[in-house]
Amino acid sequence: MHEKGKLRKEIRLLKDQFSREELTAMSETTIQKLKCSLRFQSAKTVMMYYSLPDEVNTHDFIHEITADKNVVLPVVIDHENIELRIFHNSDEMKYGAYDIMEPTGEVFDKYEEIDVAVIPGMAFDRNGHRLGRGKGYYDRFLKKIPNAYKIGICFNFQKVENVPSSEYDVNMNEVIS
Repeated sequence: MHEKGKLRKEIRLLKDQFSREELTAMSETTIQKLKCSLRFQSAKTVMMYYSLPDEVNTHDFIHEITADKNVVLPVVIDHENIELRIFHNSDEMKYGAYDIMEPTGEVFDKYEEIDVAVIPGMAFDRNGHRLGRGKGYYDRFLKKIPNAYKIGICFNFQKVENVPSSEYDVNMNEVIS
């Protein structure tokens, strides 16, 4: 098994040690730190993600920030690409690829307007390297928004000494746990 696959397996084992309730409780600390980020506070348009059960829970936070910010969420459109859609409320969400809740609102293609992109990951290191789930969706998409400030968010146990990286990987500007 290559290095990335081995690290993904290690992180999954760590995640499995916690109940969904424990992960949700741990999420609150990370979300509070994100709220305090000056970059996040000043952002007008934010790319977020609607979390899976084993990720930092973003559901309530997304609802909270829609009063002050334009929120866009990814939608898987094929085996290699995502597009962004505007999030208005949870009534416009449906299960999409990989059992991820995705918005059904209008497509957002004004990529230059994205101030901050909040990105999940399996692991991050202090240099901003990110290990995703292995499909490359985020890395391909993040190249389309080079001027957006990229914030990786994770649980403390997902911060590791070194994430193997390649030329195809996109680094985060900051990692919050």
